[in-house]
Amino acid sequence: MRVITGSAKGRRLKTLPGLDVRPTIEGVKEAIFSIVQFEVEGATVLDMFAGSGQLGIEALSRGAKKVYFVDNSTESVKVIRDNLKHTRLEENAVVSNTANSAFLRSARETFDIAILDPPYNHKLIHKTMPMLVEKMAENGIIICEHERETTLPERFGEFAVSKIYRHGRATLTAYRRSAGESGEEKEKEEENEE
Repeated sequence: MRVITGSAKGRRLKTLPGLDVRPTIEGVKEAIFSIVQFEVEGATVLDMFAGSGQLGIEALSRGAKKVYFVDNSTESVKVIRDNLKHTRLEENAVVSNTANSAFLRSARETFDIAILDPPYNHKLIHKTMPMLVEKMAENGIIICEHERETTLPERFGEFAVSKIYRHGRATLTAYRRSAGESGEEKEKEEENEE
C-alpha cells in the first residue's frame, strides 16, 4: 500500500493485521480521487473509519488543507500516527480515537470532502450519514465505499446520490447536496471491472 501521487508519492504505508480490516485497494483509491481530483487542494477532509489512514494521507499528499482521521480502534490510531510521521504530513492532520457519532456531535468544522470506508455488512453508513450531512459544506461531497451487493438510499437529508461507480467487488456512491429529489439528475453509473 503506497501513496499514489503528490508530496508523499510512492511512500509505503503500514497496514493493520487481521481479517476485520479491509484496506481500500489501489484501483478503488484511484477512483475515489479521480472523483474529487479538482476539489482536494485546499479542502477540509474527513476520513471516517480511517483504518490505516491511507485515504486521508492521500488527500494530504494532494494538497488538502486539513484532514480529520476518525477511528474508534486504538490500534488503527497508532498506525495512522505512524503513517503520518513516515509521510511527514502530521502538521495538517487531526487524529481522533473516538466513535463516529461522538466525533460528529462535537465537531465544529464543516467538511468539503468526507470519505466513508467502513467494514462491510455492518450498515455503518446508514447510521453515520444522517449526522454527517449536517456537518458538510454547501458544495461538499460524500463518498461511500461499500460492497457491490448493497444499494444505499437515494437521499440522506439534503444530500442525494450524484454518481455511482462500480469497481470490481466494491461500489463507490457519491452524494452531493440537492442532486435531485428522486435521482433525476443522477449521472450514469460507471463500471470498472478488475
